[in-house]
Amino acid sequence: MKIIGYIRVSTDQQSESSLGLEAQKKAIEDYALKRGRSIDGFYQDEGISGSLSLDKRPGILNAISALEKGDILAIAKRDRLGRDPFIVAMIESAVARKVAQIISAAGEGTDNDDPSSILTRRMIDAFSEYERLIIKARTKAALRIKKEKGQRVGHIPYGYKLAQDGIHLEHNNQEQYTLKQINILRKQGCSIREIAFIMNKKQLFNRDQSKWNHASIFRILKSACSS
Repeated sequence: MKIIGYIRVSTDQQSESSLGLEAQKKAIEDYALKRGRSIDGFYQDEGISGSLSLDKRPGILNAISALEKGDILAIAKRDRLGRDPFIVAMIESAVARKVAQIISAAGEGTDNDDPSSILTRRMIDAFSEYERLIIKARTKAALRIKKEKGQRVGHIPYGYKLAQDGIHLEHNNQEQYTLKQINILRKQGCSIREIAFIMNKKQLFNRDQSKWNHASIFRILKSACSS
């Protein structure tokens, strides 16, 4: 029987916190040590969200592939498997097909499969997903407030530039003029491809001085409508 360790962090901040890779690794090693065992190998997903599908998480796929009958997939905490109950269920199913077992160093109802343990695991998964949704909602609200204050949110939208304070946005006069011409052509009934052709003919190019195409014109118009 082997003990295979799996560790995951989704952000640089987690790497430097109590959820960091080294902290998870130590928790798993301590779990094995208490049982007089050692870890036969570690697999990791660094900078990968727990909500991503399995095909985008090579670490967990390789960990599952390394399992054999009777082996243990050890994790520091259950939410390292993922923060989406559907994804976690897929991992559990894949491990079960290997006739192996998932064990959390923190316990969390992973020691056996009695009804109470299964309920504990499901509750932990549900709270993990709830925490993910709360973080997502808070982030979305914070970004909306920044946008309302005229502060930069993500990439700088076409027609704007970063102000000298490095926080707020201000009009980019050249891009505003180009944007105005695009909107005039659109109101005149020109198709997106026609707009791209006309703008290139006028040498009113994109931000990086590349020529317009229908896709870039479409993005500009879509961004203007959503702002």
